[in-house]
Amino acid sequence: MWVKEKHDVLCKYVQISSATRKKYLPPKNRGGAAYIDLFCGTGRGQIEGTKEWIDGGAVAAWKRSVECNTPFTRVIVGDANRDRLEACEERLRRLDAPVVATCGLAKDTAFWARQRTPPHGLNFAFLDPFSLEALDYEAIKSLAQIKRIDMLVHVSTMDLQRNLKLNLTAEDSAFDSFAPGWRDVLEIRSKARTREDLLTYWRELVSKTGIWTSEDVRLIKGSRGQRLYWLLLAAGHDLAHRFWKSVAPKDGQASLNL
Repeated sequence: MWVKEKHDVLCKYVQISSATRKKYLPPKNRGGAAYIDLFCGTGRGQIEGTKEWIDGGAVAAWKRSVECNTPFTRVIVGDANRDRLEACEERLRRLDAPVVATCGLAKDTAFWARQRTPPHGLNFAFLDPFSLEALDYEAIKSLAQIKRIDMLVHVSTMDLQRNLKLNLTAEDSAFDSFAPGWRDVLEIRSKARTREDLLTYWRELVSKTGIWTSEDVRLIKGSRGQRLYWLLLAAGHDLAHRFWKSVAPKDGQASLNL
């Protein structure tokens, strides 16, 4: 059920930010509002171990924006797999979403997405990669150049825990794309401290782009209670972080805990 929890958090943020988004929408304003998802998948998925099917992130976010009467004026989707991308694009078109799509890795499609966001609008990106390596810093750096951008980011704690030793010693490490330059600054200590130091360094990298990451996070767990990933917000203004602060906590889990 962790996928449903993730999408619930996504949709809550789309909803809580709807009053602000409305200020950028016609008829009062033509600035516009884009939704960006560079790991969109097929737009639909089956809950593991069940017969239940649910909407993917891009489809769920679009539907919630429509329900709030503040629909995104552009839905920008990408995926490295063309078949998945085309399936998602078709589902969005059937819902009359103003969708544009491109195939490729997020680090390569982020600039393309940036060019298609309304320059005077309010924009929101959902970065939901399948691994820590896929969360390429270059994609975040590129999207952060959009004038008004909030990003809901999935950071894999499972990768940090299970694959820490491998990534610390591998010549081609997932950390190279996630937090470039880590080899020059990271002191190898205990596993917990090393993970903490890596994340601190990553946060510092993100802050250099002009946005900053939230201290408040949502820890998403699997069906057996295993820690899967964190959801956190990266944005450059206090209002977005206040919105996130009301969405993120669950069961007292309101801060990053390694």
